Amino acid sequence: MSVEVTPKDRVLTAFARREPDRVPLNYSGNPGITGRLLKHFDLADGDYEGLLQALEVDFRGVGAAYVGPRLHEEAPGRRVDPLWGIRTRYVEHHTGGYWDFCDFPLREASVEEVAAWPMPSPDDYDYSGIAEACKRYERYAINGAAGFGDIINGNGMLRGMEQTLIDLITDESAGLLLADRRMSIQLEVTTRILEAAKGGVDFIWLGEDLGTQIGPLISLDTFRKHIRPRYQPFCDLAKSHNLPVMIHTCGSSSWAYDDFIEMGIDVVDTLQPEAKDMSPAHLKQAFGDRLAFHGCISTAGPLAYGTVEDVTRTVRETLEVMMPGGGYCLAPTHQIQDNTPTENVLAMYEAAKRYGTYG
Repeated sequence: MSVEVTPKDRVLTAFARREPDRVPLNYSGNPGITGRLLKHFDLADGDYEGLLQALEVDFRGVGAAYVGPRLHEEAPGRRVDPLWGIRTRYVEHHTGGYWDFCDFPLREASVEEVAAWPMPSPDDYDYSGIAEACKRYERYAINGAAGFGDIINGNGMLRGMEQTLIDLITDESAGLLLADRRMSIQLEVTTRILEAAKGGVDFIWLGEDLGTQIGPLISLDTFRKHIRPRYQPFCDLAKSHNLPVMIHTCGSSSWAYDDFIEMGIDVVDTLQPEAKDMSPAHLKQAFGDRLAFHGCISTAGPLAYGTVEDVTRTVRETLEVMMPGGGYCLAPTHQIQDNTPTENVLAMYEAAKRYGTYG
């Protein structure tokens, strides 16, 4: 009599760099492509769980809803995040549009102004539904992090990318305080989520964009001085609960992987194959005995611009490299964009199931 392999079993086996029954699958997409997939599967608007089931996705997430007061007022022609004060404006393009970051209200802020900037209190989140959500998704691999961390992007949304990078290079106190305030809140909320989950969470998912397509975004010295120490408490928290840690890193980022391993990170996510030193073959050869992988299917390659046959070939070739010995979860490198044909997304998941089976 065979024993059922749950999605949770499948993911945790891959995270442990062993071979599960098949390669685990994950999904992330922009609202436009998600809406088209919902229509394809004849699902109601907003039925995201139904879509994950239709695609046979093995991952889920739980979180604590913010129930405190609005901290930042709306502004004409802008969306203003009520918790953090991040501002965006709508920019159209030929396949849809984005709410793009703008205004950067803390770009010229002093230490005192950053210290006074309203931010959410961990006390103003509702943790009461965490255990029930874990029970509801108990068959799946559940992420329990309260946010990526994301110092460069997160600070950049409030101070601008240029000033954020200057902050890191020059040890600017205002920018570093902004990072510390943001991450301390995320760490405390994550701590409370894990406590409320009572063992129901399976991993935590962090993230920090570290590379461009052609090389590092910051130096290794800067990473070790300002980035690594601010993520170590998240890794330590996860290990205190015996949980694996996955980290998202865009662009050319394998230069930081040895440090990731020392920090206690188990899985690396995104894996843009077109970026420098990020090909599946290089990653598998250099790090496959020490890290598991999640991603690799580029949202800027055949998935968006190729044919169904191109997508199927890309998935098959990626699996041929990444599958041996286990340790691989197939996913898009980023949110699948609105310029991606629906049939290509379907082909990606169909090929993953066709060619991603072990044994």
